[in-house]
Amino acid sequence: MENPAAPVTPAVQPAPDKDAPLKEDIRLLGRLLGDVLREQEGEAVFEVVETVRQTAVRFRRDADPQAGAELTTLLHKLTRDQTISVVRAFSYFSHLANIAEDQHHIRRRRAHLMRGAEARQGSVGHALGKLHEAGVPRDAVENFFKDALISPVLTAHPTEVQRKSILDAEHDIARLLAERDLGLTPKEFKRNTQLLQARIATLWQTRMLRYSKLTVADEIDNALSYYRITFLREVPGLYDDIEDEIAARYDGGAPELHDAQFLQMGSWIGGDRDGNPNVNADTMRHALVRQSTTILDFYLEEVHALGAELSTSTLLVPVTPAMQALADASIDASPHRSDEPYRRALIGIYARLAATARELGVDHILRKEVGEAPPYLDAGLFAADLEVLAESLRANHGAVLVEPRLAGLKRAARIFGFHLASLDMRQSSDVHERVLGELFARAGAEQDYAALPEERKVALLLSELAQPRPLYSPYESYSDETNSELAVLRTAREIRQRYGSRAIRNYIISHTETVSDLLEVLLLQKETGLMRVSAASCDVMVIPLFETIPDLQRAATIMDEWMSIPLVAAFIEKQGRLQEVMLGYSDSNKDGGFLTSNWELYQAELKLVDVFAAKGVKLRLFHGRGGTVGRGGGPSYDAIRAQPPGTVNGQIRLTEQGEIIASKFSNPEIGRRNLELLVAATLEASLSPRPGDEASNGRLARFEAVMAELSERAYRAYRNLVYETPGFTDYFFSATPIAEIAELNLGSRPASRKSTRRIEDLRAIPWGFSWGQCRLLLPGWYGFGTAVSGWLAEGERPERLELLREMYHGWPFFATLLSNMDMVLAKTDLAIASRYAGLVADVELRERIFRRITAEHGETLRCLEAVTGVTERLAGNPLLARSIQNRFAYLDPLNHLQVELIHRRRKLGDNADPRVHRGIHLSINGVAAGLRNTG
Repeated sequence: MENPAAPVTPAVQPAPDKDAPLKEDIRLLGRLLGDVLREQEGEAVFEVVETVRQTAVRFRRDADPQAGAELTTLLHKLTRDQTISVVRAFSYFSHLANIAEDQHHIRRRRAHLMRGAEARQGSVGHALGKLHEAGVPRDAVENFFKDALISPVLTAHPTEVQRKSILDAEHDIARLLAERDLGLTPKEFKRNTQLLQARIATLWQTRMLRYSKLTVADEIDNALSYYRITFLREVPGLYDDIEDEIAARYDGGAPELHDAQFLQMGSWIGGDRDGNPNVNADTMRHALVRQSTTILDFYLEEVHALGAELSTSTLLVPVTPAMQALADASIDASPHRSDEPYRRALIGIYARLAATARELGVDHILRKEVGEAPPYLDAGLFAADLEVLAESLRANHGAVLVEPRLAGLKRAARIFGFHLASLDMRQSSDVHERVLGELFARAGAEQDYAALPEERKVALLLSELAQPRPLYSPYESYSDETNSELAVLRTAREIRQRYGSRAIRNYIISHTETVSDLLEVLLLQKETGLMRVSAASCDVMVIPLFETIPDLQRAATIMDEWMSIPLVAAFIEKQGRLQEVMLGYSDSNKDGGFLTSNWELYQAELKLVDVFAAKGVKLRLFHGRGGTVGRGGGPSYDAIRAQPPGTVNGQIRLTEQGEIIASKFSNPEIGRRNLELLVAATLEASLSPRPGDEASNGRLARFEAVMAELSERAYRAYRNLVYETPGFTDYFFSATPIAEIAELNLGSRPASRKSTRRIEDLRAIPWGFSWGQCRLLLPGWYGFGTAVSGWLAEGERPERLELLREMYHGWPFFATLLSNMDMVLAKTDLAIASRYAGLVADVELRERIFRRITAEHGETLRCLEAVTGVTERLAGNPLLARSIQNRFAYLDPLNHLQVELIHRRRKLGDNADPRVHRGIHLSINGVAAGLRNTG
């Protein structure tokens, strides 16, 4: 019996598990997948899957050699059909877990917003709050948004493993999972579960792999699906949010940013010819037709919907004279709408849009217009008509009617135009040299242009640029390559005339090594009417891409020489005293390793800032980042904020590649968040006050000096392993699935630039992809341990270690570098990697190289922990740590199965069963999904 006099001690309530809904969703999806597996494949297969999973978990958890032996025996015994079923089961579970995680991120974000909590780091509200506290005035913020250009550029690459059919099914599963948070009735809940199981069954019965190679047209359509899902609504919506945030943080109401275009989309798909023989003038035309169709379909749907919504009658509310004039000019003569000017005007706008669509190549318009009307000459006129409607509504008690749809549509017209996204052209400098060599020879100007020294090349190019006549003659015959390259540039001119100047405005030159590489593209533009010397006008900006370590080291010198040429200086003046430079993360990493690549990029940026400042030209950097950390991946927000001083200034473009596009933008809410991160980071990096006192500058100089030493040591260690170790190439081709990856029908681009086994010729993307598959992720960490331990050993260790800790805590560049490496190491698994090493037939080679890699891995971990003071991976990001840990249970079996299948395939060679090939490719898809970044 209780004592009523005893004091009552309140029970301590355990903190709620914020991840409980995520665990519940994963359990639900796993259970439904299990039910589908039982129903489709039978109980025996389900039991095999469970046995494989449990044994793999025991192998990881206990490092039990017995479990490893059991797993090997178990996998050897699987029939080919069983193997395919097991691989598919674990692959689909990876995909389903990704969906659950994405839904949980949305759930957590909404809970945060509903609590009215402070804006999260990475939001524009948080960035504006920091700037306001730092004393940055409102006019500086508004001017930033009026002048800025922040452009994610979608690219297609050979690591993209998702079929659109799979993406569509997964999008439906995500929608159904989100519905379960809405308070369904028991009957609705049951129905939702049934639909989820049906969609998962659809997934199981849908082919995960492509049997035919992906075409450029397929890549274009895949990319455009993300516009319909995310960009068309979320980009204009983000503009509106930013206006609201400025009004909330600063006095003076909402800013006037109606004509701002600070966030614009770019694309390489259909215009990137470098190493891809499938891209030409026809693919460029096709890209713009498809892009234009996508945006015009959207406009037509929205205008049609507005016509249904804006039923305002002049019998009740007046309109402005401009609005009345627009209605009177409409082709709509129905007496039933004589008092409904907005509907009449919108019927006329719809007819003009339909005419525009047909003129721009749209084949099918869903709703026939009432009658004929002239097409819009440009998207600005369409936006102006919409503004007439908006002004009339605001002036006549209808402001509330503008926001639901009209404001977003008007904003979209300004942002996307009729072209949707700017299509970049890209080609290798070697191709330009060959084309011009042929043109010079046919014209009798120079018989061996390629053999000329750089000074004579520059002189010849400048002389030819000053000539009014072209080199090309319609009466000469030229090689297919020359004809194709000239056709591309002529097509670019046609596209600009047809879709507007923003449709194509950049030409990227891969492998830029000299000033002549840039002048060659100017001359090719002159040959095709894109450049006019007499008017000092160049339609398409010539942009160098500096990729390798030597290229990065020469970048500032080349740009200094380039901008010193009077003709170029005149073009830059016409470009608003702005010049873009692209930096390649992938090839510099493959060339010099993770630490050196990042440092050389940082150094190149600082030198470029000095050169551009001396010339009085604004620098815009285009960051060619990939999915993995080794290729410049990692959180974009941190990466942008860690850029060297003076390198952002409101101008930044960056690539979004392959499967990363699906990860970031296949859900509209997550897509909005990722777009906001880009804007917030650029805003902070551009306007945040930076300490400029002597002490701060001196401290940074010390940091940079140490980093230079570390980079040199890491470079030697990496190059020694990859390029100087006898047999390393054989080890790489045996201990990773690179050969199998090359066979996949992933992207339209070949995996290698040349038909060799040389690592120098291998594309950086499949290089990183392969290391990710075997769970070593070597490009993201190798060399760091040797560099740090060697540097510490050559001085007073305590003092030097303290300096490294000071760099980690006080230098964003170094902190981001270590944070990204920490994430890579969290995904690295030597036990799994050792099973791939077992595929190397030469035992001595296998043990020698894997032992070196293992030793460097251990040294890297020890050095990272000594600098950060943290012994657990991702201690600062527990959500990601839990995510990675939770994935191992279904990711590890895929790796074990992949090794087994590769062993079978290589043993049997050409006699291997096609199901073995299919199983390998399925496992590649599943591991890529489980790691959530591949190349």
